Amino acid sequence: MSARRSIADLSADLADRAESFCRQYFPEGRRQGNYWQVGDTSGAKGQSLAIRLQAQGGRKAGSWTDYATGEFGDLIDLLQERLGSVTLKETLREARSFLGEAPCPAVPRDTQTREQPDATSSKHIARTRKLFAAGKPVLGTLAATYLQGRGITRLGPALRYHPRVFLRHGTDDADPPQRAPALLAKITDNRGQITGCARFYLDPSTGGLAEIESPKRILGQLHGHAIRFWYGTGRTDLIVGEGLENTLSVGTALPEFDLASCLTATHLGLFIPPPGIERIWIARDNDDAGRNASMRLRNQLESLGIACGELVPTMGDFNDDLRVFGRDALRQSLLKAMKKQGLAIEGG
Repeated sequence: MSARRSIADLSADLADRAESFCRQYFPEGRRQGNYWQVGDTSGAKGQSLAIRLQAQGGRKAGSWTDYATGEFGDLIDLLQERLGSVTLKETLREARSFLGEAPCPAVPRDTQTREQPDATSSKHIARTRKLFAAGKPVLGTLAATYLQGRGITRLGPALRYHPRVFLRHGTDDADPPQRAPALLAKITDNRGQITGCARFYLDPSTGGLAEIESPKRILGQLHGHAIRFWYGTGRTDLIVGEGLENTLSVGTALPEFDLASCLTATHLGLFIPPPGIERIWIARDNDDAGRNASMRLRNQLESLGIACGELVPTMGDFNDDLRVFGRDALRQSLLKAMKKQGLAIEGG
């Protein structure tokens, strides 16, 4: 397939999900009839830019016009404008990531009943959804600088960036909360519903984590849930990891696999597998906490009839391995370990 044809296919697929696209990348806009109206290509509030949501009168869904500047195009063009200062390759990667976040399979009714939050939890979840919706795509932001500084190139729609997130410096801080830039990661259940949002506070001067008490914090519910990075649809293997950076390090080396990050060893052991998964690879840290969490999850998976494999880093965690040994070496190490545990790998 030619590059031109591939871009055309992506554009058509984005057009099929035009409203979802608009709600994700232009949350400050609103629907007016068959159009999503927003201020401009940066996503500011306003009505100058109109995006057609469904084909109408021979005009394609996904086509847009900024009446203030005269600019127009399809959703690939618009996505590149929204991301800002990125290459076409990066724009297409972001488009594929958005399209790859397919709806999860239907969950049995009894499972849905067990996962219903109480009234107090619902308030927290509403706050997490509002926070995540206020973020913007990470490419070209401080959040991308942070992840790329750790050697991570696997990103996706589960991640966003916000330049001014409320922050208290410590649990005993009596002062009014300040605001600081943060990487946001949405936590979802097996229905694809947001249950929480992880916040990674960042230091603009270093591009690393902010030097504060607990720079990584969670709002909402994490128990049994995860941050998810889907590669495609209908896949039966899933890599489940501990921390976000460690899971994305594995995903950087193995971009063809779906990922779920549970953020902590404790929650790794509590992960609830989604329907349709036949095998889970547990990407744990190389310590006692990781070992115990892996054992707990393995016991649960075996009771459900789900095959299980274990991936253990050479160093303390997979981000250490990625930064020290490089992506190619980490990929070969992971594939070798998976092959030993029964994964059929094409081409050896």
